[in-house]
Amino acid sequence: MIKKARRFSVAPMMDWSDRHCRYFHRLMTRKALLYTEMVTAPAILFGPRERLLRFDPSEHPVALQLGGSDPTQLAEAAAIGEAFGYDEINLNVGCPSDRVQEGRFGACLMAEPELVARCVAAMRERVRVPVTVKCRIGIDDQDSEPEFRRFIDTVAEAGCEVFIVHARKAWLKGLSPKENREIPPLDYERVYRLKAARPDLTIVINGGINSIDECETHLAHVDGVMLGRAAYQTPYLLAEVDKKLFLSTLPVPSRGEVLRQLVPYVERHLERGGRLNNVTRHILGLYHGCPRARAFRRHLSENAVRDEARIEVLLDAIAIAEGGIERDARSATTEPVLD
Repeated sequence: MIKKARRFSVAPMMDWSDRHCRYFHRLMTRKALLYTEMVTAPAILFGPRERLLRFDPSEHPVALQLGGSDPTQLAEAAAIGEAFGYDEINLNVGCPSDRVQEGRFGACLMAEPELVARCVAAMRERVRVPVTVKCRIGIDDQDSEPEFRRFIDTVAEAGCEVFIVHARKAWLKGLSPKENREIPPLDYERVYRLKAARPDLTIVINGGINSIDECETHLAHVDGVMLGRAAYQTPYLLAEVDKKLFLSTLPVPSRGEVLRQLVPYVERHLERGGRLNNVTRHILGLYHGCPRARAFRRHLSENAVRDEARIEVLLDAIAIAEGGIERDARSATTEPVLD
């Protein structure tokens, strides 16, 4: 199942792709592979493991992304992740943030392919699920194509068969993580050439992809496509994934249907003491491009953040988006909302 799911995946994104976000995304695509935020191996070994790793069974297929550079710690964290039920363990070798570099993991590890290979080998010895690597096409001045190929070949020798490649290099000094997502030029052709040179590997492309049509173009050259911010900022594009990329014959859910399916999940979260905004912050872009999108966002942004916010806030937002009516839960009156 996970091999087919790699045709389309939603990227691991810090502070974004948490379990609430993944549950919401799964309501729109049954086929895509979903990823956790990056979790460091020490956090799993010594931190609140249950809070960090628990997820809803509906999220399958779902991959756990790990950060770290100690083979022993990563192997233990991978084994714990497998025991929690994750379908894949992914090693982050692409994040360029200063905080990540200080911990000696992320994109800086592209300068140490032998160490990455040892990490992969150690994890593969402990788990039966696939161990994959997400990387860049280079870092700083180590950005030639031969250097990139050497990194891939070295890690592949350790048994890694799947590489998710962000088609930009990373500048570890001088650019912020946001700038590293935008300023270094995209080089999709380099990723295409990697797949042509290593047809035995599964190559997934990532970076600057904003539509399903773009995904289809890339899939003529590589095995899979990973979307990041586009899937978060305009999430309803995920509703077309199963039909267009996996040839599913199931009906595409409407935005309203997605939210109505989300309501029981939100109610359970609130009953367990969670905050409404934990979930609703991920759905603000659902009606992007629709007539009442701004009113929908405004209602949630102003009301879901309140400590006392309950399910009625979400129900009102659905009513606003679907019918243009805002219900005042306190007075049970209705009034039209103009956007």
